[in-house]
Amino acid sequence: MGWMRDETGLEKCAANHVPLTPLSHLARARRVYPDRTALIYGDMALSYAAYHARVSRLASALTKAGVAPGDVVATILPNIPAQSEASFGIPACGAVLNTINTRLDADTIGYIFDHGEAKIALVDSQFMPVVDDAISRMEGQAPKIIEVPDPVAGILATGQHQTYEEFISTGDPDAAWIMPTDEWESLALNYTSGTTGRPKGVVYHHRGAYLMTMGTPISWRMTLFPTLLQIVPLFHCNGWNHTWMLPALGGTAVCCRDITAKAIYDAIADHGVTHFGGAPIVLNLIVNAPELERRPFDHIVEVFTAGAPPAPATLAAVGKLGFNVTQVYGLTETYGHVTECVWNAEWDALPGDDQAAIKARQGVAFPMMEDVTVVDDTMGQVKTDGSTQGEIVMRGNAVMKGYLKNPDATAKAFAGGYFHSEDLAIQHPDGYIQISDRLKDIIISGGENISSVEVESVLMSHPAVSLCAVVAKPDDKWGEVPCAFVELKDGQTADEAEVIAFTRSKLAGFKCPKHVVFQELPKTSTGKIQKFELRGVAKAL
Repeated sequence: MGWMRDETGLEKCAANHVPLTPLSHLARARRVYPDRTALIYGDMALSYAAYHARVSRLASALTKAGVAPGDVVATILPNIPAQSEASFGIPACGAVLNTINTRLDADTIGYIFDHGEAKIALVDSQFMPVVDDAISRMEGQAPKIIEVPDPVAGILATGQHQTYEEFISTGDPDAAWIMPTDEWESLALNYTSGTTGRPKGVVYHHRGAYLMTMGTPISWRMTLFPTLLQIVPLFHCNGWNHTWMLPALGGTAVCCRDITAKAIYDAIADHGVTHFGGAPIVLNLIVNAPELERRPFDHIVEVFTAGAPPAPATLAAVGKLGFNVTQVYGLTETYGHVTECVWNAEWDALPGDDQAAIKARQGVAFPMMEDVTVVDDTMGQVKTDGSTQGEIVMRGNAVMKGYLKNPDATAKAFAGGYFHSEDLAIQHPDGYIQISDRLKDIIISGGENISSVEVESVLMSHPAVSLCAVVAKPDDKWGEVPCAFVELKDGQTADEAEVIAFTRSKLAGFKCPKHVVFQELPKTSTGKIQKFELRGVAKAL
């Protein structure tokens, strides 16, 4: 054992050990930044003192309505102030926050209500019809509905339920919060966007969210008082935990209900937005915005992009418009982003195309992660040669507790002491990770593996292409061949032969699409292209 230090009297106590929770940030912001603006929406600007009081009212009203610690409270809300308030108010009464994707169908919402056992649901008036339908499909006890109208967007209450403002008016602005006694307590329940089968319920703890809020400002090079445009839906990994982070920095959140290029440029020009996150589709909106909507601004806007690997051509274009894009990567199971493409100053000397190609890498672990790497089937480290493919795995504090009521799936996800992403990647000699594909998106043609991401990157560099997706199409001879689905830019034209010829000039023949379909691409609420739908279309071609 060696020499044992005498540690008598050095136990944890109330003075030296407090369970980590992001709730602490808003409690502190009320004291430190009471008059600073916490939330902006339309003409409304809410100070931290007012924000804290409204969160306290919500927490108190929920307790009065019978919500006990450990109960689930759901929300079906866009990025409006009530959703930010719920991010703090639901946990502040000891409950678990279940933000539900606003674009889900009634059947899936009904399943989530049943599986998560929500006691109460805060629902935007726009989504009341689908929620009524969802409740009619439920097997268990339906949640009590609190309706959230949005007068700023002209969305009025149906009159069938108590409204959010009526509900929180029953609460106490000075109510004490129920803080976790253990940082491992459940904070949030997020359902994966399951492309096959039922979505799984991912459970977050207070500790993981707190450490996300500490690691993110380091990686995003943030100083005090940032202004964040809420583009990432707050139902998506709780907005990558940015809402919980902002009070630690005295920052301002600009709520954004409908994501358009005009809304983005207006928020930057009117409110001095300094940061936002978004999927590559959001970068596309910015790049392809009409001149009329591009309001000038004179500062660099820091952008985190994730959700799908952005095409180098998109990164190069958006970089010239005053946006510094950092690619990040993560999953619902990792609270959002857990890797980042940290920029190395030596790369500044490279040609623009080479810089954009490096920026398209997913990069290295965030500070709150212990290890993120690429392994083979036996959990051995792959060669860091930029070509050997393996699976991205990660371990660290921003990994979920597990899947709700699904111990088998949890055990499978954590096999070998790491979380398994099921994303295929290569690792460069400097350790930077680059996704080559989802395991289920890889195309195997005549025994050759084809990365859909690689083919998509080439297609995105075609001047007429706005968006694209490449999926496997069954083929009698080759087993599978690549099939491309393409959305063209407004006013641009291209035909199948021209697009295939363009890819042939840049890729090995077997990697080139054998079919090109021109159509609008089906997307999830977070802007991810729904490849499983396109696979069905390709199969039927």
